[in-house]
Amino acid sequence: MLRRGQRDGMKALFYVATLALGMLSPSLAQAQPRIGLLWLESDITPQGLAEIREVLREQGYVEGQNVRFEQRVSVAGYERLPAAAAELVQLRVDAIVSWGDTATRAAAKATSSIPIVMLAASDPVASGLAASLSRPGGNVTGIASLGQALMEKRLELLKEMVPGAQRIAILLNRASKGEIESLEQAEAAAPSFGLHLHVAEARTAKDIEPAIKTASRAGVGALLVVPSTMLRANRARIVEVSASHRLPTVFPDSSYVEVGGLLSYGRDTRYAFRLVAAYVAKILKGAKPADMPIEQVSKLELVVNAKTAKALGITIPNSILLRAHKVIE
Repeated sequence: MLRRGQRDGMKALFYVATLALGMLSPSLAQAQPRIGLLWLESDITPQGLAEIREVLREQGYVEGQNVRFEQRVSVAGYERLPAAAAELVQLRVDAIVSWGDTATRAAAKATSSIPIVMLAASDPVASGLAASLSRPGGNVTGIASLGQALMEKRLELLKEMVPGAQRIAILLNRASKGEIESLEQAEAAAPSFGLHLHVAEARTAKDIEPAIKTASRAGVGALLVVPSTMLRANRARIVEVSASHRLPTVFPDSSYVEVGGLLSYGRDTRYAFRLVAAYVAKILKGAKPADMPIEQVSKLELVVNAKTAKALGITIPNSILLRAHKVIE
């Protein structure tokens, strides 16, 4: 039998141990909150996850201690996203992070109650995901770059870079509604620049080379790539194939230019992931998506690869060089 002093010592030890465990987890009685991650596998995935982890850590949420991730970021294609979203709902995750328009729509269709923090390119109001940008009103909030609105700017830059172009190809996947919206935006803007569009469709990675080859044979003078997680994951191949056909190409973000692409205009994806993580932290602390304004990414980059321009025999106009955030020599 323990003496009174020993019993008091055991109680004190138990209290200290309980307090220590409580510091690792907000509540011993409550499971760690789980964050579902939903998007197609991409080369940016490790960097994006690193940004999310870092921001959450800054907000007091450490993976394995008081927050967990349920990853669905390696689905085979767009058609698998609805099933992956349903899996996250069945797991009763506390929030879903969706990257890309198709992933966001799949998540929104799968649940109207679990908070969804999106990183999407399309207009969430026009697509019915939110009542307004200032007060979404539902379970979807996050970051919208309104990427379709940038298609006109990309066409303008392409025309400046290749003034003689009249017929250009646009590379996309018709299975993605967001990419269809990009096409519609480009079709609406093309006549003002004297451009005619040829659709080069790639539903999977293996379709990329034939699509660009067919466009080249059709006599296009340049190529425009739409925002797409699938295309971004295969950016090196797109850059290689377009170069082999000597097609000046405008891309949606700088990762293409970093591997040899000619020019890009779009958002800083890693910065956008940090913004998404900040939304997640607020939700874990009790904020409601319905009351959290959807932010438009204002940090846009114009990046040019001077080495690629020289290889293609293109002189970069001063009008572009003066506006470029970065020129890769």
